[in-house]
Amino acid sequence: MTKSLENWATWAEIHRQPAIWSAWGEALDVDGLRGWISSLEYDEVWFCGAGTSAYIGDIIAAGVPGVRAVPSTDLVATPKAFLNGVKPLVVSFGRSGNSTESIGTLDALDALAPDAPRLHITCNKDGALATRPSQGPQKVIVLPDATHDAGFAMTSSFSTMLLTALALFDAPCDVAARMDALAGQMAALLPKLRGMMRPDRAVYVGSGPLAFAAREAALKVMELSAGQIPALWDSTLGFRHGPKSFVTDGTAITVFTSPDAPTKDYDADLVAELRAQFPSARVTSVGPGGDIDIPMPFGATWAVPLCVALAQVTGVEWAGALGLNVDDPFSGQGTLSRVVSGVKLYPVAS
Repeated sequence: MTKSLENWATWAEIHRQPAIWSAWGEALDVDGLRGWISSLEYDEVWFCGAGTSAYIGDIIAAGVPGVRAVPSTDLVATPKAFLNGVKPLVVSFGRSGNSTESIGTLDALDALAPDAPRLHITCNKDGALATRPSQGPQKVIVLPDATHDAGFAMTSSFSTMLLTALALFDAPCDVAARMDALAGQMAALLPKLRGMMRPDRAVYVGSGPLAFAAREAALKVMELSAGQIPALWDSTLGFRHGPKSFVTDGTAITVFTSPDAPTKDYDADLVAELRAQFPSARVTSVGPGGDIDIPMPFGATWAVPLCVALAQVTGVEWAGALGLNVDDPFSGQGTLSRVVSGVKLYPVAS
């Protein structure tokens, strides 16, 4: 018998996001943390992580001026290409805080930039990001236990780490009120995302921070379907330059639409073009006034978790329809695990 969606941890983790955001917006010491950041000496702000945690940095860097995404997978592989005399404030994201690349990033910093300030945003109070000391200034933000997703796919961990970083590095705002408003939007939105027919393949596109929301959405579908639903992501304007060849009659194409001009006009043009060129494909616009209407009063970057929720919900539904273990789609394969393992770290010479 197929297991009911409500019995999967991943389904519960997706649907508890509104409650998490609302409570966390009240609990987060935004003023204190912003004050600590402003007291530091650094040249650049780097957002580091691997996989979904790296995409958080991409999203923020595309929407917030003056910051940089440096995936820990890149930093660990070529540390001296990045740590070559610059003094960054390194913001590390990690659900477990124990991935090989998280530890490798700390090793690289210890060897090449020991005095660089660090801010760790993690969901696991017992992980290396939460417990390992630093020679230089360091703060650790441990998110509520509920964000430490038990499922393979990052859902509430992704959204809450993203919103936490935006609260600290985007323009100042009433964070508690904003998080509560986003929680209300999400609670109203989640029931509307159900019931999409499972496609042969999926495409997600957007512009600016929504392009990297598309990247996370595509990853969620591939992870939850254990690769049985191939998924592609691209920017709205970039998609025409070759990647559009991925589209077949059985493709579900999602365009995350911006609230801003002229970006929203490019998004709308692509939606119209795809519907004309691929009448048998399913094209869905997601954003202000879209097929799935998501108002974005705080801008596209803050709305990313609302857009990605579509892929979270449909990914679980499609995984269930495929008969997969939603909480561990690669169960029995020995190929992917919830916390990446099997990566050998090599020493970094100081």
